[in-house]
Amino acid sequence: MIARKSVKFRVMASYLFLAAVVCWSLYPAAWVVLSSFKPGKSLYSETFIPKSLTLAHYVELFQSKSLMFTTWYLNTLEVAVLSMLLSTLLVTITAYALSRFRFPWRKASLTLILVLGMFPGFMSMVAVYILLMQLGLLDTHAALVIVYSFGSIIFNLFVAKGFFDTLPKGIEEAARIDGAGNFRVFTSIMLPLSKPMLVFVALTTFTGAWVDFIFASLVLRSKEKWTVAVGLYDMVNSYQNAYFTLFAAGAVFIAIPITLLFMYLQRFFVSGLTAGANKG
Repeated sequence: MIARKSVKFRVMASYLFLAAVVCWSLYPAAWVVLSSFKPGKSLYSETFIPKSLTLAHYVELFQSKSLMFTTWYLNTLEVAVLSMLLSTLLVTITAYALSRFRFPWRKASLTLILVLGMFPGFMSMVAVYILLMQLGLLDTHAALVIVYSFGSIIFNLFVAKGFFDTLPKGIEEAARIDGAGNFRVFTSIMLPLSKPMLVFVALTTFTGAWVDFIFASLVLRSKEKWTVAVGLYDMVNSYQNAYFTLFAAGAVFIAIPITLLFMYLQRFFVSGLTAGANKG
C-alpha cells in the first residue's frame, strides 16, 4: 500500500514538474505573440493579455517605407532554402560514402570531423571572414549558403551515417547482381529509404540558416542584403527599443515557417533522429 502511494506521488510530481517546464517554456513565446497585437510601441503592459488588439504592426512591417522587411524576409528565405538543398546533398553523399565504402584515411576523416564538431562554430569566424574577403564573397548571400552548407556536414554527418549503417546491405547487393551501378543504387534504392534522415538534415539546416544572426551580421553589410534577424536587431538597436511591438510582429513572422515545417514533418523528424542514433 505504501509502495503504491509512493509510485502515485512520484508520477504526480513528475507531471507537475513537466507542466511547470511547459509553462516556463511557453510563457516567453506567448508574451511575444500577444505583444505583437498590442497597440502602441511600448514594452510595458499592465496586463499579460492586451485590453485591445490590433493588426497595425503587421501592416506596418510590409508598408513602412523606412523598413525593408519584405526584402529581408525574401533574402532569408533564399539563403535558407539554398542552404537546405545544398547541405542535404553534401551530407547525404558524404555519409553514404563513409558508410558503404572502405578507402584510405576513412577512419581518420571520421575522427577529424568528430573533433571539429566539438568546437563551437564562432571560433572559426575570423578565419572564415578573412577567407571570404580574399575570395570576394563578403556582403553576398553566396557566402552564407556556402558556410551554412559545408558547416552542416560536421553537425549532421554522424546522424546520416548512422542511418545508412542501419539499412541492410542485402538490398544493394541484389541490385548490383541485377546490373545496377553505384549511382543507380544510391538514387533508386538508398534515397527513397532515407526519407526520414533527409527530412531531419534538411529541417535542421533550414532552421539554422533561418534564425542565424551572428554570422549573417558579420558578413552582410548592405541593408538591402540583410536577413530578417539582422534587420530586426538593427530596428531595435537603432530606435532604442521604442519599436518593440513592431519587433514582436517581425519575430512572429520568423517563427511561422519553422512552426509549420515542424508540424508537417514531425513524424519524419523524430524517426530520422532516432534511426540515425546508431553510429556503429
